[in-house]
Amino acid sequence: MFKKILIANRGEIAIRVIRSARALGIQTVAVFSEADRNSLHVLLADEAYCIGPAPSTESYLRIDKIIDVARNTGADAIHPGYGFLSEKADFAEALEKEGITFIGPTPQNIKDMGDKLASRELMKKAGVPTVPGSEGVINSVEEAEVAAEKVGYPVIIKASAGGGGKGIRVVTEPKGLASAFRACQSEGKNYFNDDRVFIERFIQSPKHIEIQVFGDKKGNVVHLYDRECSIQRRHQKLIEEAPSISVPEEVRQEMGKVAVRAAQSISYVGAGTIEFIFDNNTKEFFFMEMNTRLQVEHPVTELITGLDLVAEQIHVAAGRELSFKQNEIQRNGHAIELRICAEDPLTFIPSPGKIRRCRIPQGPAVRVDGCAYSGYEIPIHYDPMVAKLITWGHDREECIRTLQRALAEFMMTGVKSNIVLHKNILQHEIFLDGSYTTQFIDKYISGRTQKDMFMYVDDDVFIIAAAIDAYESHKNTEMKNLNVASKWKHAGRMSQMR
Repeated sequence: MFKKILIANRGEIAIRVIRSARALGIQTVAVFSEADRNSLHVLLADEAYCIGPAPSTESYLRIDKIIDVARNTGADAIHPGYGFLSEKADFAEALEKEGITFIGPTPQNIKDMGDKLASRELMKKAGVPTVPGSEGVINSVEEAEVAAEKVGYPVIIKASAGGGGKGIRVVTEPKGLASAFRACQSEGKNYFNDDRVFIERFIQSPKHIEIQVFGDKKGNVVHLYDRECSIQRRHQKLIEEAPSISVPEEVRQEMGKVAVRAAQSISYVGAGTIEFIFDNNTKEFFFMEMNTRLQVEHPVTELITGLDLVAEQIHVAAGRELSFKQNEIQRNGHAIELRICAEDPLTFIPSPGKIRRCRIPQGPAVRVDGCAYSGYEIPIHYDPMVAKLITWGHDREECIRTLQRALAEFMMTGVKSNIVLHKNILQHEIFLDGSYTTQFIDKYISGRTQKDMFMYVDDDVFIIAAAIDAYESHKNTEMKNLNVASKWKHAGRMSQMR
């Protein structure tokens, strides 16, 4: 087993890895940018080292600096978390050359699944259903027009190397095709240095269903059931739950088998996720992509299976077999995760700044993975997510009640947050009956005014908190003025004494 693990990440995922490593008796090394000097992961790790200025290109994405820290501290493994370097094959290859274990899949796994076009072809060969679409790369508007007519509108244009909501456009009629095609090409080039795009049929009643898979170096592969991630804003997930109540049990079992087959076809090692687009009308499912890393939403899977996925990642990376077989994985109850972000709840624009007051909910069946605390300065340079609120229940209704209670106790002032947005969603009848699709935010939330948003829920906690903040701010200003006056008065006395 490893003696020391470096976490090549920041925020709540770095804290998450530190906790599992510590439970296994493994020392941890944190790295941080200059903007993250006061971050919680820096305080919790056994060792912490600054690796550069705030921009991630000068710190968290600097492979050379991270390897230097690992070498100098004697870390024998690196956990990449998610984002940043977690799906960079060249990072995994660089660690191999250094004799440092990458806690994740093989470089070839990352390459196979990192290209959406190539991964579609691999999945077709493995007998995994894929969304009907273009054959290969679309190189021009003219080719796009032909492919779209063949597939049938509406279509979705995707950048081959896209991700995180970048390089994706839905086109409902021919007149919007050319501009959408060029936009996807441009985003692919700007964000991923790859302007290749392709076209697929757009599923009109879509749900985003994913299957957690796990493989070891002995060839064992299992699935840990499904998660639904359909509530999204700008193609980025906002709420996740397990299991999905829309997927019939026989379809769920088939999705699990298909996901295992997909992972086996590339000899997958470690934690990964097979993402499917699920047609809520026909109950068909199609492969979208595979994420070759731990997902942000992994806690919901942990709560319904009782497994520690980070600990299992560490065990598998150390060469051990999976600690469970498929028939030993029990699914129990229901879990939902909310991503708490420092952002405007109406525009989704990030809201960095200092958290004046932060109150984290507690109680049975409530879990919070986060990096927020009172006085924490949220940097402008990174993703605005500061916490994940996760609850468990024997069934979905109990889970939602616990979540509503916990959310009512969650307080974060000084910056804008999406807490009130989540309160709106949790009381919406479409969410409550489970019939929501990936279009939920656009259909039922976007376009609301601030007045609408706050009238929809009882937000007394935030009104009281805002009043306290205003009072304390006024009091602090008065104290500063008083202190300044006292200093001048004191200075005058000293002058007279001289």
